[in-house]
Amino acid sequence: MKVVLDICLIFLMLHTPGVLSLSTHVAVIYPQDPVLRMGSNLTASCWVHSDLGVHASSLFWTLNGQQLPSSLYRVLSPTNLSVTLAGLNASKQTSGDNLVCHNHKGHILAGSCLYVGMPPEKPVNLTCWSRNTKDLTCSWAPGGKGETNISTQYTLKYKLRWYGKEKECEDYTHSQPYSCSITRDLHLFTPYEIWVEASNQLGQATSDVITLDILDVVTTDPPSGVTVSRVGQLEDQLSVRWEAPPALKDFLFQAKYQIRYRLEDSQDWKVMDDVGNQTSCRLAGLRPGTVYFVQVRCNPVGIYGSRKAGIWSEWSHPTAASTPHSERLMSGSCDSKSSGDSNSTLRRELKQFFGWVRKHAYGCSSMSMKLYDQWRVLMQKSHKARNQVLQGDKS
Repeated sequence: MKVVLDICLIFLMLHTPGVLSLSTHVAVIYPQDPVLRMGSNLTASCWVHSDLGVHASSLFWTLNGQQLPSSLYRVLSPTNLSVTLAGLNASKQTSGDNLVCHNHKGHILAGSCLYVGMPPEKPVNLTCWSRNTKDLTCSWAPGGKGETNISTQYTLKYKLRWYGKEKECEDYTHSQPYSCSITRDLHLFTPYEIWVEASNQLGQATSDVITLDILDVVTTDPPSGVTVSRVGQLEDQLSVRWEAPPALKDFLFQAKYQIRYRLEDSQDWKVMDDVGNQTSCRLAGLRPGTVYFVQVRCNPVGIYGSRKAGIWSEWSHPTAASTPHSERLMSGSCDSKSSGDSNSTLRRELKQFFGWVRKHAYGCSSMSMKLYDQWRVLMQKSHKARNQVLQGDKS
C-alpha cells in the first residue's frame, strides 16, 4: 500500500497546476490518505497555517479534479474548512481518488488520497495441476463480486501434509492475475496442503484448504505429429494418426486420448471419447467432398501407478483434410427414376451395414476394418457400373 500512497502524492505534486512549493507546511488535510469501506461517510478538514493570511471561507475542495459543491463545506474556524462526503463509491483510480484543498486562486494547499473499497472475501475455485511433474501450478478466483477496488494481496501457501514447514509460492504468473507456480523442491508420492490468503487494509480472508498429490494432477503437452488422411477412395472416412507427448516418453502411465472434429464452415465440434490409448483412429460417417478440421488431446492416466485420472492437455493445433467427392453426386445425367431406385437400394444396403459397423466396429475400436473397406469399395464400384449401364441404355 505504501507504493500506492507514494504514487498518489507524486500525482498531486507533479500533475496538478499551481502547486505551492511549501504546501506541506502551509496546510494539511486530516485524515490523511484514509482507507474506507464502500458506502461510508467521510468528513475531511483542511487546516491552513495562520501565517498564510487566508480565511477558510475562501477555500474550496476538488475530488479527482472536479470541484465539490459548497453545500458540502463547513467553516469550522478561520483556518479550518471541512467537507463531508456521504455514501462513498468505490475508488475510480487504482492510485486512489485525489481529494485536494485549494485557495481562492486555485493553487493547491494540501492533498489526500482516498481508498474506498471492500475487505476481501474467501478466495474460491482453487485448482492445481502439474505439467509433466516438473512444477505445480495453482489458480484461484477472488470471492464474492471479485474486485475489492483497493490494493489486495493474494498469497498462495502450501506445506507437505504430514511434515514440513509452511511456505509461500514465489513465482506468480503475470499473464494470469490469480495464479502461481511452485517450481522448486517438489515432492512426489507425498500429499500437499494448499490454500490462498487474501488481505488488504480492510480485512483478511482464507480459502478452503485442498489436499493433493502431484501425481494425481499431471497434465502434459498435446499429442504431436497429428496427421489426417483419406482412406483410399472411401468418401465418408478419414484416418487420424498422432504420437504420444514426448515429455512423457519415459513415464509409466496409460495414456488416454480424445479426438474432436468439425466441418470447415462450422464452429461445432464433435468429440469422440472412445479412442482409448491407441495412437490412430478412423472417423466414419463423414460428409463426402468436405474439409474437416481435427484435433487430439491427451490425458496421462495412472502416472507411476496413481489411481486417479490425470488432467486433459490442451488440444493439438487443428489439422485439415478433405473426404473424396461422392460419385453418386456427380452422376446427374442418369435417368431420375432408375437412379432414384438405385440410390434407394444403396442407401438401404448402407444402412444395414452401418448398423453392424456402429455396433461392432464404429469409431476407434481396435477391430480390423479391412473387410469393411473392401465391402465399401465394392459397393462404390458396383454403383458406378450401374450408372454407366443406365447412361448407355439412355443413349
